[in-house]
Amino acid sequence: MKRSLATTIIRRLQKIYPQARCALYYRTPYQLLVSVVLSAQANDKIVNRCMKEHYDNGLAIENVLAWGAEVLLQHIRQIGLAPTKARNIIALSKILHDQHAGKVPDNRYHLEALPGVGRKTANVVLAELFGHKTLAVDTHVFRTSKRLGLHNEKSATKCEQVLLTVIAKRYLPQAHHLFIAHGRQVCHARQPACDLCQLNDLCPSNPY
Repeated sequence: MKRSLATTIIRRLQKIYPQARCALYYRTPYQLLVSVVLSAQANDKIVNRCMKEHYDNGLAIENVLAWGAEVLLQHIRQIGLAPTKARNIIALSKILHDQHAGKVPDNRYHLEALPGVGRKTANVVLAELFGHKTLAVDTHVFRTSKRLGLHNEKSATKCEQVLLTVIAKRYLPQAHHLFIAHGRQVCHARQPACDLCQLNDLCPSNPY
């Protein structure tokens, strides 16, 4: 039943948001990793605003290591938790340089071993860079999929496990971007626009 519902939801979202994709700006795998770390509990637009010019100028591991945490902090100070993120990015950059020949690993174990990289960050990188059939669960994915009746979990990890059983692999990893787009544009955390939602006939949370 939920697999059928999930398929119907995803197909509709594909039509509603045909351009849904990663909102973070990047030009290299390393830049994406940095931006995903920076985006934790922060707005993607602020991350892009802080980093786009540096990325366009070819920001790489060597540049960040040469900067050090204090200089990096000056560039990302507008982003939430900036001091901690600056330290983590310097540390993960050193590990990538010393242990992975400067490459972002296509491997969950090695990604999650990097400072500042948790399961969600690893999922985003694995999906965006390497096409893994994963589903990164952020606040939008968690909220929208729960309201739509696809899960009733209390943690992102449990939510991910359930969604991976009900969403067909052919819709992964795109489903991540579709749920995010719907969460940002319609299914808001506060005052969701249920009257405008094109999924309201399927949604058990619809008040109308």
